[in-house]
Amino acid sequence: MASIERHSAVTEMPDELRADVRLLGELLGQVIAEHGGPDLLADVERLRKAVIAARRRETTVDEVAALVNAWPVERAVEIARAFTCYFHLANLAEEHYRIRILRRRDSDDVPVPESLAQAVRELKDDLGVEELNRLIAGLEFRPVLTAHPTEARRRAVVTAIQRVSAQLDLYNTPGRGAAEREEAHRRMLEEIDLLWRTSQLRSTKLDPLDEVRTAMAAFDETLFRAVPHIYRSLDAALEPGTGTRAPRSRAYIRYGSWIGGDRDGNPNVTAKVTREAVLIHAEHVLTALETAATRIARTLTVSAAYTPPSDQMLAALAQAEGDFPDLVSEMATRSPQEPHRQWLLFTAARIAATRRRDLDLAYLSPADLLSDLRLAQDSLSGGGAVRQAYGEVQNLIWQVETFGFHLAELEVRQHSQVHAEALAELRAGGRRSERTEEVLATIRTIAWIQERFGVKACSRYVVSFTRSSDDVIAVYELARHALGDRAPVLDVVPLFESGADLDNSVSVLAGMVESEPVQRRLAANGRRIEVMLGYSDSAKELGPAAATMRLYDAQAALAAWATASDVRLTLFHGRGGALGRGGGPANRAVLAQAPGSVAGRFKVTEQGEVIFARYGHQAIARRHIEQVTNAVLLASTSTVESRTAEAAAKFRDLAGQVASASEQAYRGLTEAPGFPEWFALVSPLEEIGSLRLGSRPARRGLGAPKSLDDLRAIPWVFAWAQTRVNLPGWYGLGSGLSAVLDAGGRAELQSAYKEWPLFASLLDNVEMSLAKTDKAIASRYLALGGRDDFAKQVLVEYDLTRKLVLEITGHSRLLESRRVLSRAVQLRDPYVDALSHLQLRALSALRSEEALTEEERDRLSTLLLLSVNGVAAGLQNTG
Repeated sequence: MASIERHSAVTEMPDELRADVRLLGELLGQVIAEHGGPDLLADVERLRKAVIAARRRETTVDEVAALVNAWPVERAVEIARAFTCYFHLANLAEEHYRIRILRRRDSDDVPVPESLAQAVRELKDDLGVEELNRLIAGLEFRPVLTAHPTEARRRAVVTAIQRVSAQLDLYNTPGRGAAEREEAHRRMLEEIDLLWRTSQLRSTKLDPLDEVRTAMAAFDETLFRAVPHIYRSLDAALEPGTGTRAPRSRAYIRYGSWIGGDRDGNPNVTAKVTREAVLIHAEHVLTALETAATRIARTLTVSAAYTPPSDQMLAALAQAEGDFPDLVSEMATRSPQEPHRQWLLFTAARIAATRRRDLDLAYLSPADLLSDLRLAQDSLSGGGAVRQAYGEVQNLIWQVETFGFHLAELEVRQHSQVHAEALAELRAGGRRSERTEEVLATIRTIAWIQERFGVKACSRYVVSFTRSSDDVIAVYELARHALGDRAPVLDVVPLFESGADLDNSVSVLAGMVESEPVQRRLAANGRRIEVMLGYSDSAKELGPAAATMRLYDAQAALAAWATASDVRLTLFHGRGGALGRGGGPANRAVLAQAPGSVAGRFKVTEQGEVIFARYGHQAIARRHIEQVTNAVLLASTSTVESRTAEAAAKFRDLAGQVASASEQAYRGLTEAPGFPEWFALVSPLEEIGSLRLGSRPARRGLGAPKSLDDLRAIPWVFAWAQTRVNLPGWYGLGSGLSAVLDAGGRAELQSAYKEWPLFASLLDNVEMSLAKTDKAIASRYLALGGRDDFAKQVLVEYDLTRKLVLEITGHSRLLESRRVLSRAVQLRDPYVDALSHLQLRALSALRSEEALTEEERDRLSTLLLLSVNGVAAGLQNTG
């Protein structure tokens, strides 16, 4: 069956994608042969053919393992590098194909599915213009970038891939001459050679400011330029004539960041780091705004004779010349009779002065800059130049409204236990610990940021593992200890992560709103409260099915409480990239939320490899944001809310039975004596820390060492993905479904899958996890732990879950209804197998009782880490 499916996937591959994969593969093969000789390339080909043959049952997994074990470790390392580079290039080819498809769809007359245009058309037809306008007026999308260590690639590797991408784009651009294509081909080979020669592994650990600067690449290369295009798409959908009239679309996207602010279990994030992170943000956004304003000014050569300036514009120029005669006089000399150009040049100069901290010329706030830009816009419009007024000038206005002078709101996160210990010290008096001093220094830094950049730059303070309203109130008390009456404005955000905390969330909020500091904030901010839901730790504790239902129930209860309490609630979804941490298609997740819990507002974490997957290219970034916005708008309508509520009422008890039995099975495995030790043996859990993925330790350091409780969810999911088991994404659901099926609930389960988006999303995500699981390879990993009982338990549950998911969905094979994803998984699987065999060789040797020299251990560790990197690239997710 696997052989037939893979042959089908190969024949179904689109010609353009096949051509790019073949081209990049051939160039990589040339580089490998040039570097290591034809024998190295021959060994790579030997392993490639062997794993494909094993998939076809023409050879055995044992024979593949024997081939891998016969090579010297040095040769195995080179082969692991080759397969890892291949995956980087295959991922690149798939990204290019996806971009081509997006551009083709965008050229059609009908709205692209899941786009802004499609949402607007559907809402106009179903609800009318008035209801549509109401939804648009309250629309908010808040993506929050985090430094969670799930990006296995070095930044040097990412940029090398981007340079290959640029040359592939040039090579494939229609209408290019033979010489131009040949030069692009030569440069592509040069860049692939550089990728091959670039170390895949980090030699030093990232510090938090490295992580901040890495995230800035997404802003510089994509986000700043993509945002106005998204607003323009919405404006065009709302009313014809965008660019020739005042915009109907408003700036509804607000970026946030935890990078440099998240200190939960990360001692490397200090008050000084948080301060520096905001300064880096400001440097990048002010540089981008200055560049954009200068570019617009240089092209805005409208003559006063054809576009007379307004009296307000003339008065403002006269005032500017009086205050800065040399600067404005020079601009007038260079641009005579072009007052609008002069004004924009003056605006660009003031932005530059803001970046340099030249306080005489600098803007005091983004609002002042917006006032100057709107002055130019109104003058251009009044003079008849409406296209100039509502074109590039409007784009710049949208960018200022979106990013301000701080780029993204920096959010602080800390564990409730740290606050409790700090308060206990402060109340007792006497000597303060270093950690308590750091908590107070962080609050003082927030106050400094607000004074320098405004409250919007940093006011949210997330408390992880919030268990009572006292955990929220503690932050306000700490702020008083830090600064007294000069304490900063704080919106304290409770984060509910465990099953018990999710169940208790409403009572925590009820206690919060009775406290004096929270009541003050509600009075000042329009009765807004934000609550964060932790998908990662809840899934790690409860298993995927039980966590899904516990999160859904919490959302429904919180939404009902907010309505009854006259509170405007925003739910902050702490979702990871991997399916075991709440990952999966974001737009589908939005449509599966509890009725009333979206209400036009969606806030979500964008983590690790997800940042570059979604925001590494403008076309993909725009598509992602449009899909999420489409879902937010539709999920906020009474039509969708009613349909979802009816399905939930009909199937909630059934899903509860599935969740209960699922949780029992999941805990039966993960809480069994000896399980943590076994997990550490069968996976590269401890070795993953050597990849230096980020500045944050794998464990919080607040619980028992080596326990699963103290282990973060990311390495938990990452390690299981490496074993090809993907246990966090599916384990327990089979037992849950079986319990209902045994009671005669087959037809009801099938109806729930068809009618309830939440249940469909759960099964679809599990199906995806199962598709990325390989039983034959997984069995070899599980055997390393010396516990046949655990291994059997995992594999029996896998067989049961796979069988019942197919039965309930009605699919004859995994991912039957998702052909593109299915094709990608089937084509990748053999090459991931190659890296898994190489990893198993290293892991088996490192786990054996045979004495190894330090040099042998180092070589095996290098092989292991390279294979970890390659498997992550092949599976396209880590944690």
